[in-house]
Amino acid sequence: MGTTQLQMNTTKTIQSALISVFSKDGLEPIVRKLHEQNVTLYSTGGTEDFIKNLGIPVVAVEDVTSYPSILGGRVKTLHPKIFGGILNRQDNETDVQQMEEFQIPQIDLVIVDLYPFEKTVQSGASEVDIIEKIDIGGISLIRAAAKNFKDTVIVASVDDYQLLLDLISTQNGATTLENRKLLATKAFHVSSHYDTAIFNYFNTDDTILKTSIANGQILRYGENPHQKGYFFGDFEAMFHKVHGKELSYNNLLDVDAAVNLILEFKNEAPTFAILKHNNACGLATRNSIKEAYLTALACDPTSAFGGVLISKYKN
Repeated sequence: MGTTQLQMNTTKTIQSALISVFSKDGLEPIVRKLHEQNVTLYSTGGTEDFIKNLGIPVVAVEDVTSYPSILGGRVKTLHPKIFGGILNRQDNETDVQQMEEFQIPQIDLVIVDLYPFEKTVQSGASEVDIIEKIDIGGISLIRAAAKNFKDTVIVASVDDYQLLLDLISTQNGATTLENRKLLATKAFHVSSHYDTAIFNYFNTDDTILKTSIANGQILRYGENPHQKGYFFGDFEAMFHKVHGKELSYNNLLDVDAAVNLILEFKNEAPTFAILKHNNACGLATRNSIKEAYLTALACDPTSAFGGVLISKYKN
């Protein structure tokens, strides 16, 4: 009975949502579903216009804060009536009293994405334009809602729109604590990646390295068959696999060792290396890649079975 009651208490139904996004792609089905479920919508600027154009009622954030968007849009949502609505703890008596005292509306769901900082940098834009793409309100909303995942749902990326739509559709607007914590984790990944990109744009200190890589490649296994292994980076940009099974962690170690071994040969002649468990089974430099392969294989054809074959030749 106790476990069932806990699950009931941690399942919350979305009754209000703040939506403020840079890209509107994929947003319409969510807005329509929320409206269908009688969710009160709050919004700003272009997103507010987008929702209105769908014929769906929306409350302007400035009507809540009694403060207009200022400084060319740099300050729109940064207000206690917005962040109080997101950060309040619904099981905290003082928070509940202050929400009523200061007439702060509850915000159950936050949908926000960030200004495209990385794309702006890659476009070769001026420093002035790049600086303006450092999001302040958006990143603050993400962190606030993610911190308060116990009570608030956060969607911080277009990539998670379908997940949200599936949740509110199948659960009739409700989310579990597990749902909210998952979305908070994804949101913190978004904010971390964003801040890393900004830091790397400003950083001139070669002794500091910050990196954020998503979409790691799952390897066949780790150092041992019972262990997991992942590769982070663009493998296909470095190598072309002609044949064979999916790679394992040990295969990548062999690739690295084989490449380093081949690089010791400074000539332009075709060179072929065969490695097994970081040990060279054979290596040869010949006039053609076929001759190099056959000679390298002849060094130890038994150990070469299941090994990694790497070649270097002049294009």
